[in-house]
Amino acid sequence: MSATVLVVDDEADIRSLVREILVDEGYRVAVAESAAAARTARRAAEPDLVLLDIWMPDVDGISLLKEWHREGWMPPQVVMMSGHGTVDTAVEATRLGAFDFIEKPLSTAKLLSTVARALAETDGRVRHDRPVIPPLVEPIGRSQAMQELREKVRHLATHDAPVLIIGEAGTGREAFARYLHAQSKRRSGSFVNLVASSLSEMDPREVLLGDAGRPGLMEQAQGGVLYINELTDLSDDAQGLLLGVLEQGGIRRAGNPALVPLEAQLISSVQPGVDRAVAAGQLRRDLYAHLDVVSIRIPTLSEYAEDVPELLRYYVDVLVDREDLAFRRFSVAAQNRLRNYPWPGNIRELKNMVHRFLILGGEEEISLEEVEATLDASAETETTLVKQDLLALPLREAREAFERAYLIEQLKLSEGKVGRLAERVGMERTNLYRKLRSLGIDINEVMDG
Repeated sequence: MSATVLVVDDEADIRSLVREILVDEGYRVAVAESAAAARTARRAAEPDLVLLDIWMPDVDGISLLKEWHREGWMPPQVVMMSGHGTVDTAVEATRLGAFDFIEKPLSTAKLLSTVARALAETDGRVRHDRPVIPPLVEPIGRSQAMQELREKVRHLATHDAPVLIIGEAGTGREAFARYLHAQSKRRSGSFVNLVASSLSEMDPREVLLGDAGRPGLMEQAQGGVLYINELTDLSDDAQGLLLGVLEQGGIRRAGNPALVPLEAQLISSVQPGVDRAVAAGQLRRDLYAHLDVVSIRIPTLSEYAEDVPELLRYYVDVLVDREDLAFRRFSVAAQNRLRNYPWPGNIRELKNMVHRFLILGGEEEISLEEVEATLDASAETETTLVKQDLLALPLREAREAFERAYLIEQLKLSEGKVGRLAERVGMERTNLYRKLRSLGIDINEVMDG
């Protein structure tokens, strides 16, 4: 039986919106417009979770929580809602047993992730007939560009054709690939992420096709999605193997002549200018033709800068929850400055900046001065890399020099923790260890220095 959620809010539009969202996700929902109505509703059907507005005309949400305490009754979980909450009210709500505090206007992704987390932490008292929603099912943003992009992804999710996702590094291409998977009929299948560059140090046949005793990534993705991260990074051998599977319509493991029909959808990411890679022979034209059936262009963050404040709030919430960091919020002046920042590293740069502010800590409000200091430091790091005069070096040496400087800076920002570094730079931990060794980067030396 699905969980029951009681939504208590004096705004009819909010009650209706939240009810519609939660019902669509499979929850049973009751609504109440006041504390009095909430008392009646909870006696009629005891809820598993209460979404409780703080500011209501008859009795405010904090007072209602205190009343429930006095009566010796509390729902398994309570999440407070407010468009103009304060730190004091959030602290008081938490002291009284509230699980979390979400701000209005409500983000659908934040609402669903908070509800799912709250219900997941009730020690098995609530049974689910639906999977827990991951933190970012629906990419964040209310801009016209993001609304249109989400709509296009939802439309493509009704088909099984290969999809090519085109966008700069850091724009969230994988997030959109996962969103497409979550919206499709393949949502119950696996989402297998192949970082194309990782095959350079492995046997691509074994990784992609498997062997007699173990299925490869393509078989692991059967019934779901195989996501090829940076298609142009595939080696020539890997491209040939992938093309063979697509032309045959199936997979043959090493040492096994049986053809296993391919039942995975292929989603690939590339950067703008992929046509030049094809023309230069870096990417096989016939393979590209197979994978470029339909394409999605992911905009740079600067193209929908009006969503920056919402993205800042979202990543603060996610990182505070995930890493148990102290909560901080961006001042209005800081948000406005970041709306006008060009974001060369796109979403990834924004997330890393939020992470840095939370790790370093400080006053609860992140000031404009703090933001300016961070932007100045980033500009100085970029200048340091450029001063190495990479253009004077052969390609291999220039790439190694940049990778070494880049990974050292990222390692410092990750406080020497390789797991956090792997997440920041988008590499598997095993491959990252190999890369650090090959570049002569000693973690202890970097952190001691």
